Amino acid sequence: MSHSHQRDVLFLSLAGIFLTALVLGNVIGTTKFVTIFTLTLPDWLQSITPSLVRDGSLYTMSVPAGVIAYPFTFLATDLISELFGRKKAQLVVWVGFFMNFFMLLLMWINHSLPNTLGVSGGLDLFEGVYEFMVGNTIASMIAYLIAQSVDVRLFHFWKKKTNGKHLWLRNNASTMFSQLVDSTAILMILYFAGNLGENVNSLGAVFILILNSYLFKFFFALFDTPLFYFGVKLFQKFDEDPERNSLY
Repeated sequence: MSHSHQRDVLFLSLAGIFLTALVLGNVIGTTKFVTIFTLTLPDWLQSITPSLVRDGSLYTMSVPAGVIAYPFTFLATDLISELFGRKKAQLVVWVGFFMNFFMLLLMWINHSLPNTLGVSGGLDLFEGVYEFMVGNTIASMIAYLIAQSVDVRLFHFWKKKTNGKHLWLRNNASTMFSQLVDSTAILMILYFAGNLGENVNSLGAVFILILNSYLFKFFFALFDTPLFYFGVKLFQKFDEDPERNSLY
């Protein structure tokens, strides 16, 4: 296998991980909130912890199921940014944006076509997913385009500032800020669109969900740093950085 072909395989694989995580995150979105962990709060923390995320003294780290997929999109774009340059990373961001609307188009076509009576095995399930994902995907795509573009730009801003050194800095500084943008934008849009649960009936409750989602993404960003280093080290021979900065 030629070096050029191997490089193409790597780029397509990273783009595939990005697109799969992106589409899955938008399909399942906030259909389910999952518990990451629970812990018992001391008395002094109970008084300042909102009841939306605790049951008595028991705190619950709860995030939308779609959030589990999103950190992998940032890991993929950061690897593409590092190994293939800003233009290809931004290209993947735009492709992901339009592919989600392509997904919506396919869902709309299937929604519009008449049902074959006596054959469909989950009509109510399909219609429920369709109705929920339309608003969820549109809101998510607005937040996504802003956050991913911020991530790519910040990544290369810090890369230039450090002359290609301090890989951990550009990885975390770009991802942590862009994920805050993503969490804030998507949950605020979903709140005003009425796509959150009945208990989320105030901006205060939304900010609690934003904080919970961001804390999860923040710790995942720290966790993905060694994965990022490993990926860059493993695939450094495929580096296409037009600025020819050293990886470290």
